[in-house]
Amino acid sequence: MAELTRMQTDDVAMGPPAGLRGVAADFASDQRAFKNVSWGKAMMWIFLLSDTFIFGCFLLAYMTARMSTPVAWPNPSEVFALNIGGREVPLILIAIMTFILISSSGTMAMAVNFGYRRERGKTAALLLLTAALGATFVGMQAFEWTKLITEGVRPWENPWGAAQFGSSFFMITGFHGTHVTFGVIFLLITARKVWRGDFDTGQRGFFTSRRGSYENVEIMGLYWHFVDLVWVFIFAFFYLW
Repeated sequence: MAELTRMQTDDVAMGPPAGLRGVAADFASDQRAFKNVSWGKAMMWIFLLSDTFIFGCFLLAYMTARMSTPVAWPNPSEVFALNIGGREVPLILIAIMTFILISSSGTMAMAVNFGYRRERGKTAALLLLTAALGATFVGMQAFEWTKLITEGVRPWENPWGAAQFGSSFFMITGFHGTHVTFGVIFLLITARKVWRGDFDTGQRGFFTSRRGSYENVEIMGLYWHFVDLVWVFIFAFFYLW
């Protein structure tokens, strides 16, 4: 026992290896860090990383178009205003949409928490609530699109200023809305599996031979939090700028 303690003390005193062995150890540390990560969680992180680049390119293209156009850019406070009680209220719909989506991130986090506690009823209920909030967001976005199309906004023109406004708006919000829609669908599927007890029995999935577990709820949460985070950037750069 004393010999083992002395060896451990010597290892600590030696510190990390130097030279090429230190470089090899650094590379191996990544391998050790991800050795116990499940296949599903690792693939979700890779997907989110690739999606980050796509959304980043969209936002960069939007900012480039906005700063380079010689025509005045439409004022978001006027374009996205709603007439309530005979007066124009700027960005009220967007503020409500943002509140709903951020709230859904909270219910998703609670669903993951109860999922790891194996409280099936609460997990399924919170997943359904998250899906309902997401569907509400998509419905309000559809209303926003309908309103702007009725007012004459097209990908190639709009009545308020620079023609690039319409294409930027439909591209960015449409791509994000598609992500939210798919998220709602998979939230409903996950809630159904939780409610039936598939994760308690380790039942195999319909599209895969892998056994399901409550980690699937966490993986779904990673995707949903990413969608919420992307909306924060869209809200800041498109609606507030």
